[in-house]
Amino acid sequence: MENEYRTAYCNGFGENDIGKKVRAAGWVENIRDHGGIMFVDLRDHYGVVQVVFHNEGLLEAR
Repeated sequence: MENEYRTAYCNGFGENDIGKKVRAAGWVENIRDHGGIMFVDLRDHYGVVQVVFHNEGLLEAR
């Protein structure tokens, strides 16, 4: 299921995708700050994927 917004649904990502460039679409369910590393749980109707941010500036509202 690939289109301009996603390469797979959230339940379609796995260990084989680590380090690859992928696209995911959904809504942010949770944000956790662990001192310089941010974890975002991105959810769609099929599952959840955890996104890791090393740059907090990417999550700032504009």
